[in-house]
Amino acid sequence: MVASVLSCLLRGLRGRVVEVQVDVSTGKTGFNLVGLGDAGVKEARERVRSAIRNSRLPFPLQRLTVNLAPAELRKEGSGFDLPVAVAISLAMAERVSPPASAFIGELALDGAVRHADGVLVAARALRAAGVETLYVGPQDAAEAALVPGLRVVAAPDLAALMRHLVGEQELPAVLGSAPAPPPAPAIEDDLAEVHGQEAARRAIELSAAGGHHLLLSGPPGAGKTMLARCLPGILPPLTFDEAVEVAQVRSVLGELEGRPLRWERPFRAPHHTTSTAGLAGGGSGLGRPGEISRAHHGVLFLDELAEFQAAALPSLRQPIETGRVTLTRSLGAVTYPALFTLVAATNPCPCGWLGDDRRACRCAPAAIDRYQRSLSGPLLDRIDLRVAVTRPPLEALSSGAGGEPSGAVRERVVAARARQLARQGTLNSQLRPRRLREVAPLGSGRRLLERWAEERGLTARGFHRAWRVARTAADLDGEEVIAERHLLEALGYRLLERERAA
Repeated sequence: MVASVLSCLLRGLRGRVVEVQVDVSTGKTGFNLVGLGDAGVKEARERVRSAIRNSRLPFPLQRLTVNLAPAELRKEGSGFDLPVAVAISLAMAERVSPPASAFIGELALDGAVRHADGVLVAARALRAAGVETLYVGPQDAAEAALVPGLRVVAAPDLAALMRHLVGEQELPAVLGSAPAPPPAPAIEDDLAEVHGQEAARRAIELSAAGGHHLLLSGPPGAGKTMLARCLPGILPPLTFDEAVEVAQVRSVLGELEGRPLRWERPFRAPHHTTSTAGLAGGGSGLGRPGEISRAHHGVLFLDELAEFQAAALPSLRQPIETGRVTLTRSLGAVTYPALFTLVAATNPCPCGWLGDDRRACRCAPAAIDRYQRSLSGPLLDRIDLRVAVTRPPLEALSSGAGGEPSGAVRERVVAARARQLARQGTLNSQLRPRRLREVAPLGSGRRLLERWAEERGLTARGFHRAWRVARTAADLDGEEVIAERHLLEALGYRLLERERAA
């Protein structure tokens, strides 16, 4: 007796269709599972055997061979439990699998169908391959139903699913629909609570409007963390396509149960002890998404930047340039999206008081130099805006008179982003040099930018990044032409740290 059903293998955010083939034949009793499965897949033998028996379904007391094809791809995860059990039960009942159908799910020992990671990614891949009906556990039905044109059936347990497949009991299909974006959420960290810090406030606005990376440097208590946490409050919500991309990353991590789509932009703030694998991604097998992929279409906030592991920070360079991260292992390579806005905060020295007008720095010159050198030149060159933050005067804190609220700033940010998307289809920070020359001509400001770049030693990367920031400044002002004041502002933020160090 032979039967086969379809399932899916995840490789990053891509899926490969897997055919689960079952052969029940005469010979020595045994359960052989082949097809290059990892330890989790091989453990499916015991879960499947118990689930079938506890579901009061016949289990073959013969030679049983299960093949996961194609055999050359390593199979990972517990999501193959359900297709293996269904294929065995179909073989015993001498039935064929329903056409254009696939199965994903983990099995409990009593036969209940449980959650499997990456159902959204698998559902998209299966639909693209022609699958019309997907059978999953109840926890994963809403997630899979986000895929247009896919009929999703939630199977509570193996017994109910088999009764459905043989025509004895009908399981209802889940109709998926994308929820409407909610109104703008309440702002937790409002820029109205930021006193003084006009340069930093303007840098936060530029960062939000154009997706530019930002470094805040200053002593403890200057408000660096608060400024960074104000950034989500001035960003627009995710679009539907962006929300689905973010959901795919969360799906692979198993974080979509109960709420498939979220409209607020991610804000990730990993601790400075985070490892390279925790930041960029990694782990067993081909690797799982790290913090930079969790921050896709959102903000990655690295507080105490100089305290991060020296081996971890270089892993930011490729994602900052390309918007994605590639993990290469002996088993192959996977790519995850990583289009984020980096906001970093650091102290100027180990004690934090270098340059403060109220407390003296007690660090030795060698310690200061070593601390500042922990931030490599190539990483700093990729940061568009660098701002020195000073502690506000105490009278400003006690007066209660704050600055412009986040709601008003968000209106300008949304308008500036709309101009960019209408003009070039992307944010200014993502413009390549050729496209930058097309949509952001410098006019009379060209000589100014070239002269400053020559005199201050800007790299080619720094030259283009200052140019992009100037384009964003013009968009915030509602102007189509980049004026000299926009270039001077962009260069001032780019060169501030260099000037202060000099």
